[in-house]
Amino acid sequence: MTDQPDDNERSESHEEEFLRKLFGEAFGDDSASDEQSRPNRGPSMGFTGNPQNQGGQDDNDDAGQGPFGAGGFPGFPPGFDPSQMPPGFGDPAMMQQIMGQVQAMFSAMQNQGDETVNWELTKNAAVSAVGEDDAAVTPAEAKQVDDALRLAEMWLNEATSFEAVGTIGQGLSRKQWIERTFESWQRLTTPVAESVGRAMAQVVRQQLEEGGGAHLPEELKGMLPPDAGAQVASMMERMGSVAFGAQIGQAIGKLAGEVHSGSDIGLPLAGTAMTLVPANIKAFGKGLQVENEEILLYLALREAARIRLFLRAPWLEDDLFNAVAQYAAGIHINMERVEEAASQIDPSNPQEMEDLFGEGLFQTDRTPMQEAALRRIETTLALVEGWVDDVVAQAGAHLPSISRLRETFARRRATGGPAEAAFAALVGLELRPRRLRDAAALWAHLRESDGVEGRDEVWAHPDVQPDEADLDDPAGFHSRRAQRQEEAAKIDDELKKLLDGDYDGPGSGGDSTGGKPA
Repeated sequence: MTDQPDDNERSESHEEEFLRKLFGEAFGDDSASDEQSRPNRGPSMGFTGNPQNQGGQDDNDDAGQGPFGAGGFPGFPPGFDPSQMPPGFGDPAMMQQIMGQVQAMFSAMQNQGDETVNWELTKNAAVSAVGEDDAAVTPAEAKQVDDALRLAEMWLNEATSFEAVGTIGQGLSRKQWIERTFESWQRLTTPVAESVGRAMAQVVRQQLEEGGGAHLPEELKGMLPPDAGAQVASMMERMGSVAFGAQIGQAIGKLAGEVHSGSDIGLPLAGTAMTLVPANIKAFGKGLQVENEEILLYLALREAARIRLFLRAPWLEDDLFNAVAQYAAGIHINMERVEEAASQIDPSNPQEMEDLFGEGLFQTDRTPMQEAALRRIETTLALVEGWVDDVVAQAGAHLPSISRLRETFARRRATGGPAEAAFAALVGLELRPRRLRDAAALWAHLRESDGVEGRDEVWAHPDVQPDEADLDDPAGFHSRRAQRQEEAAKIDDELKKLLDGDYDGPGSGGDSTGGKPA
């Protein structure tokens, strides 16, 4: 029995068929496999004929065929003169560049399978953004990193009740950092990429079907098949996701040149391994007037403390990622910007497709659910970074420059670097602990009143975590926490009654039969 193609295969077949109608051999149209039916094969990007021969007709040209030979440009009828196309289409060299861009895009679409984004292309873009200035970690640097993290672990034993990680520290190059953190970036950015792809498809569908193709060149309209709207919309959804994924990759690559560790932005992007990026740490230390060894040790303390926290409070990582996903699910694309950009994109400048994914792409108004998710993200990140700050201040109290380093990193986390700001604009979300100083004051108050174990015990359960009111008033934390615990206990009791069949509803006093029917 012959296997029937699934929906995805049929969809890809329609997209390939449509593109081949437009671009011919550029996308593998081998219907004319006989060499004699393809005279004067030109450049490899799908051209037939001889685009360079613009001064007169080819030897094989027939009357009326124009200066581009019998084959002309792929997808165009014989005798079509590309000089009649809009600016950018008449230049053979420019056409070849455009064909190359589209061919690469289509190849990425083919290779992404069922995924929203071609993540291999995204990773390649990230690695390319790093460039060649990325020396491997030397054995001496690797030893310095491991020694610093081992010493940091020893010092942290006196400053926190959380147990040591117990693993060897690792030094990463920038490209290695991309490799180790890439799965987490996929998890963070997939919801946004899906929204961008859908927006691109919607705009194209409106222009082709509802608007009658008002923004398309007349010559191109005549080439489109009757069902072009659905086919192009499907293709553009995938192309939009591919282009957006490439932008994400570039942003990640730029971040790789600024971060100091695997958890530098407050999330354990590299998992629970302790990692540092020596090249970035050295670059950051220039101009601080602090010894490199002291900077390395301070950053090792921060990395080791943060990893201890995420290991001993395993709910914390999922809580943060889920809050980010909740926020991203409510992101709305600025359709006016997409429509305006789509109508003004110059076909001779493929860079404009990527430039579309920049400032102004997202709607500024947030839904109530997004506002709640954003507050949750900012408060949780502030609590994480505030706890790390308090623990490291105690563990590294005898470092000569501890006060200066604390202040420097507090400002850095509160404002972020250029690459972090660019990434935030791209995905519509800033991972900023805006109330870091208030959170650090809360943890210091709890340490002074309850000791190290009492402070760390607060991380035991997510339901009784400090909230914004606790950042405003650290002294009232215990009374508010007791109230939250009492409310949680009531909910547990009501749930138990419901499961046991004794639940009479909130506030019900029951009757002589205990609230049960006679």
